[in-house]
Amino acid sequence: MFVTVDRQRKPSLPWATLMIVVACASLFLWLVLAPDVERGQFLRQWGTVPTRLFDVNAPLSQQFVELRWLRLFTGLFIHLGWLHLVGNLLFLMIFGVPAERALGPWRFLLLFLIGGALANLAEAVMLPLADAGRPIVGSSGAVSVIIGAYLSLFPRARLGLVLPLGMFLEFVRIPAPLLIGFWFLLQIAFTFVGPAFGAVAWWAHIAGFAAGLLFALVSKPAIARRLRA
Repeated sequence: MFVTVDRQRKPSLPWATLMIVVACASLFLWLVLAPDVERGQFLRQWGTVPTRLFDVNAPLSQQFVELRWLRLFTGLFIHLGWLHLVGNLLFLMIFGVPAERALGPWRFLLLFLIGGALANLAEAVMLPLADAGRPIVGSSGAVSVIIGAYLSLFPRARLGLVLPLGMFLEFVRIPAPLLIGFWFLLQIAFTFVGPAFGAVAWWAHIAGFAAGLLFALVSKPAIARRLRA
């Protein structure tokens, strides 16, 4: 079963995608302007810190009052640098807009939040003990969820790519499964050599992609009924 978007319909405004973009960009600008001490405190307080998330010494009542599980969600909107922010938001716009129009804004928003939280949880579980005190931040796990859903919803789609051919740039359209499949293989490879490329949450990417792919596969009948309505 494939999901197709009726091209005769007037495209709706992808407000959920735009809202996520605005939230991430606004928070990033605030962090840039904040003093270093305040920025560090905010990262430790609202990022996903595995040692706090899995603190067996803290009473359950304390963990509930402090809403430690909430950090799985809040960490999605925190970014540490321009490249970190722009890269995630660019991928979100490319794959998020068509995915939102197929899923609907509310289902899309829930997928981003819940899938992203699960991706952060997977990264927290797989993170080495030596790094367990560092906060996990960024929306890359949630964006990976959206990429997985996009592939499941639009397996025949083609993505535009600009390639350097000699002295010229050539715009080509490549099947989405080929590009996304290559990207996913890179994520798996980087789980073994990732530390050489910096602190990147590779396991969050893998878990997020798998969650998005599975969600869209299971939801295809409901999505198809929604588009026919």
